[in-house]
Amino acid sequence: MQLEGSVGVVTGGVSGLGFGAAQRMVRHGASVVMLDINEERGKEATEDLGEKSRFIPCDVSNPEEVSAAVSGALEAFGSIDVLVNAAGVAPAQRVVSRDGVLFDLDLFKFTIGVNLVGMFDVIRNVAAAMAANDPGETGERGVIVNVASIAAFEGQVGQAAYSASKGGVVAMTLPIARDLASAGIRVVTIAPGIMDTPLLAGAPQELRDSLARLHVFPQRLGTAEDFAHLVQAIVENQMINGEVIRLDAAARMPPK
Repeated sequence: MQLEGSVGVVTGGVSGLGFGAAQRMVRHGASVVMLDINEERGKEATEDLGEKSRFIPCDVSNPEEVSAAVSGALEAFGSIDVLVNAAGVAPAQRVVSRDGVLFDLDLFKFTIGVNLVGMFDVIRNVAAAMAANDPGETGERGVIVNVASIAAFEGQVGQAAYSASKGGVVAMTLPIARDLASAGIRVVTIAPGIMDTPLLAGAPQELRDSLARLHVFPQRLGTAEDFAHLVQAIVENQMINGEVIRLDAAARMPPK
């Protein structure tokens, strides 16, 4: 599938990796609907990307909002060909702190609810829309790209909830690809390493440099453009399916 002429939906689409993907889609001739909870930034993002973009407020952990957002995307552009699931949260807390405080169970549930359950809800709603697309020459009707993290494999201190949620994303990639194969929908997950997202934008340069050195080569932070480039490669290469791809410059995270 080519980006040109396609319609993409991007969750977490108005900043960071999601906005990088949205930018590249529009730059290569696609239309894009960005779903996010940040309405102020959503307006700015649509102004940046122009007439081929739309913003729909959506909390992916709210099933009613997810259903309405997918319906809104269909109303805006008539179909959905590509989904990029980039919405997520990354809280950190030890299972038991040094002063004996237990990990907040509600925080654990919230993390799973957004990063895993919310993502799956978006997938099932968008997959239903994709299944109604006219198939391409090879029978392809859609491509779904999920965002996990290398924390799914090497979770650090304080990342129990985050790693559990991203590990779930990794684990469900192949079975969902198998489920949706009969509809001509591919499913692939990207596991980024340390990316230069808004979360790190205000960090001291010394910290940014130390994090970059965890990457083997190149020793720099990953960028939204690196991520978006891989999204495009996945969309355009039909043989990539049911796979988890690490985008981490060969990094393997230490305990802390």
